[in-house]
Amino acid sequence: MIVNDLLEKENMSRYRLSKESGVAMTTITDICSGKADLDKCAAGTLYRIAKVLGVTVDSILECNSIEKAEYRCSFETFKSNTCHHVKDMGDINFIIETLEADEIRILYERRWYIEALYLLAMIDYLSRLNGIPLCTNYNDIRSHKLEKPYYPSSVVVSFAATGDENIKEKALANAIPEFIRFNIVESEVRNVC
Repeated sequence: MIVNDLLEKENMSRYRLSKESGVAMTTITDICSGKADLDKCAAGTLYRIAKVLGVTVDSILECNSIEKAEYRCSFETFKSNTCHHVKDMGDINFIIETLEADEIRILYERRWYIEALYLLAMIDYLSRLNGIPLCTNYNDIRSHKLEKPYYPSSVVVSFAATGDENIKEKALANAIPEFIRFNIVESEVRNVC
């Protein structure tokens, strides 16, 4: 949240912001926790907060809209969207667009590691299938992997229902090498509806 970032930058507590701005502590807490939407706050409230933090109301609202635009969907939705993009665009166009937009680096710098690694695995996989050399811009990211294997939700649900370890073992055995390198268990990226 933007107000939290500004508080950290100013080395200021929520309590101090409340005292200096005259805005109730509960309101400050609601804003900082995301419970209160900045777009719906009273102009006077935002003005008093902005004044104490040394910024404009416009800058707070602008940063707030950027944060909203960076909404993070579930990983399963991200995977599905990525596979649909590959299907709709074709392998080569998907690779070109992803690399030109530098999406992998953007996701990684946001600390959205699983999404960054999944996208990198997809690029590496499609590059191998199409005989394209790997893009070396991401070699630093290639040296990382998830702490533990991440299984598709279908595998997790099946295992939870049956307790059968063979389900996980089979998923691992069928995993695409470019994905399993990052501890992402993925065996199918083509059959999407």
